Amino acid sequence: MRYLPLTPDDRGEMLARIGVKDIDALFADVPNDKLLAKAPDLPRHKSEIEVERALGRLAVKNIAASSVPFFVGAGAYKHHIPATVDHLIQRSEFLTSYTPYQPEIAQGTLQYLFEFQTQVAALTGMDVANASMYDGSTGASEAVLMAHRVTKRRKALISGNLHPHYRETIETVSRFADDEVVVSTARGNDLAAQIDNTVSCVVVQNPDVFGEVRDLTALAEKVHAAGALLIVVVTEAISFGLVKPPGEMGADIVVAEGQSIGVPLQFGGPYVGLFATRTKFLRQMPGRLAGETVDAEGKRGFVLTLSTREQHIRREKATSNICTNSGLCVLAFTIHMTLLGQTGLNRLARVNHANAIALADALGMVPGVKVLNDTYFNEFTIRVPGDGADVVEKLADMGILGGVPASRLYPGNADMKDLIIVASTEVNTDDDRAAYAAALKEVL
Repeated sequence: MRYLPLTPDDRGEMLARIGVKDIDALFADVPNDKLLAKAPDLPRHKSEIEVERALGRLAVKNIAASSVPFFVGAGAYKHHIPATVDHLIQRSEFLTSYTPYQPEIAQGTLQYLFEFQTQVAALTGMDVANASMYDGSTGASEAVLMAHRVTKRRKALISGNLHPHYRETIETVSRFADDEVVVSTARGNDLAAQIDNTVSCVVVQNPDVFGEVRDLTALAEKVHAAGALLIVVVTEAISFGLVKPPGEMGADIVVAEGQSIGVPLQFGGPYVGLFATRTKFLRQMPGRLAGETVDAEGKRGFVLTLSTREQHIRREKATSNICTNSGLCVLAFTIHMTLLGQTGLNRLARVNHANAIALADALGMVPGVKVLNDTYFNEFTIRVPGDGADVVEKLADMGILGGVPASRLYPGNADMKDLIIVASTEVNTDDDRAAYAAALKEVL
């Protein structure tokens, strides 16, 4: 079939319908100095071999996460993924499956989505979970919109210790929905003083972006007393194996990034968002739901349920018009979680915590370095003399990926300039920790 481009009359009609003079008006929000005055001077074509070599030269400039001691976290974590996971998800029936709208030919896909939902509900301590979201940050923005629908209020109160990327995603979605977002400098239970009957929801992270772990039970009681909902964000899914589940602390909605289980770092995505809530809020939850049923012969089967909430059924009344489920990443998560089981996850979480304690002890003994956390799971924050970003760069030059400078997440904030967020998982060895402490001592 030939591609037939739009005619000038077609373009003119479209522009008139949306109320702009010309195509350039569609780019009015892009700063002028970011617009190209002319097409970039790029080679017109290269052979396949030449392209491979050019990309290879670029690739070797990167430091592979598996090749050096790796202590980077702040929302994306390096964990060991069993070879079984990659082997199974690359089976053709899984790799090519798409939207399971026709249950008669998608029973396998629907079944693993059902199993995934069961796992997420158990991990978070909630009643029901959906079949996943795009990632943790977009899931957080959907949770805020859901809270607005439930409470009929339009103001979200955001903890100052929520990961900035999650906060920015919430702010972006809220801005276009004309909703109010109040970002507090308070953290954890300190947010209680700012809650009133105009607040739709309170969004907190546990462990927070700096690694601090808190019991949110008292905060949940304050939130509920004001008629609002408590949204708890978790960026490190392995923490579910050791930290008290948000549902047991009174959370109404739990949003998490599931990358730590079954999904590699892979340059920032694709990842997989976890979303769980209470049964009474089920019909306001975004995303699809896989349910269990029986067929005409009484045999167990799986279907999409409560689909009238979705955009493919009733777009104008959908709980979300942008969310979908991250199918292949969900499968990887489900396989890895099944291999671990409850006992395995708990053991893995304990190893993570023990490794973090050992690293914090080692770094805390370096002159000039202070560990700031009172509590943590597998991530904590240190204060170093001077500029944390410079320290991280010098460590990288020595073959140590020493963490994320807080100034990268909070640009322009002078209070963050000397802070480094450090993560330690099961992949770190005693030699890795010793190398980090020795390199840090040398750098400082």
